[in-house]
Amino acid sequence: MEASAGSKRVTLAQVAELAGVSVMTASYTYNRPERVSEQARAKVHAAAARLGYAGPDPSARSLRRGRTQTLGVVMGEHLSYAFDDPEAVSFLAGIADVCADRGYGMTILPITGAADDVPRVTAAAVDGFIVWTTSDDDPVLAAVQAVKRPAVVHGGPEVRGMGLVSIDNRAAATAVGALAFAGARRPAIVSFPLSRDRTSTVISGEDVTDVLFPVTRERLEGYRRAVEDAGIAWRDVTVAVCARNDAAEAERIAASLLASDEPPDAIAAMSDQQAAGVVHAARAAGRSIPGDLAVTGWDDAAVAVQLGLTTVAQSLREQGAACARAALGQRLDPRTASWSIVRRASTRR
Repeated sequence: MEASAGSKRVTLAQVAELAGVSVMTASYTYNRPERVSEQARAKVHAAAARLGYAGPDPSARSLRRGRTQTLGVVMGEHLSYAFDDPEAVSFLAGIADVCADRGYGMTILPITGAADDVPRVTAAAVDGFIVWTTSDDDPVLAAVQAVKRPAVVHGGPEVRGMGLVSIDNRAAATAVGALAFAGARRPAIVSFPLSRDRTSTVISGEDVTDVLFPVTRERLEGYRRAVEDAGIAWRDVTVAVCARNDAAEAERIAASLLASDEPPDAIAAMSDQQAAGVVHAARAAGRSIPGDLAVTGWDDAAVAVQLGLTTVAQSLREQGAACARAALGQRLDPRTASWSIVRRASTRR
């Protein structure tokens, strides 16, 4: 009665028959072993080994329990981004901290705008969802709503029936922008993408329209307030939109700005990775920081310390943990996550 190559999956009933015990006894051997005698357990394990039975199907067990002990993290990036971007790594580490404490696993569900994004999310065997910052028009949001499992969005957008974990991006951008643009005459912004099209472009402030990523939109609104408080018209601000949060792309676009007829004398970047690219471009162009060019970043990552960047400090790890707790049913604190300004040598006094 041993299993042979190509045979059907061995069932628990077959194991019970060979062991000479009831199916319930065989089931308890795997699921509630304390209720089965040592002799009966030995018979079941011996029969299972002879038949090649590996144990109950975990997916079937999850269906019976009504839970999978897994959280799904929906990221609007390629899968490698979760391991390459320092802030994504920090965010996921916060989720992992909570999952480890609660005995949960974590499934990363990357979405890239492909046709199979929505069915992949709706088919995910998870108990709840955490959605990484995405756009107002992302169809995945409706898909997550439709499965009616606990869900929380990080950064935005705010969706009815889902939790939201974020900082006050407008206020933080206004505060760091005030330092970036102090004494500047030709300010510029290195921006996250405006929409899921992720188009790289260089435009003026007045040409910024239809910003569908809430984080990008709110930070641009804060920067606008800062430049206008400094007496500079929004139309005179250069906005360099990057497709990704990537230092190399930011360096290329900053090099182009610095080589123009009217190069910027201050650049506020939406991440420390982008700001690092700006610093590298400035050094290559022979510009001093902050004398020729003031630079600010965002996140207070390790590279901000290394380069002496003025930046917005926030804990993506704490925010990831807050998302995980909310997705597991803990009541979400209605207050926004904390942030602060760290002033270093990359801005003028």
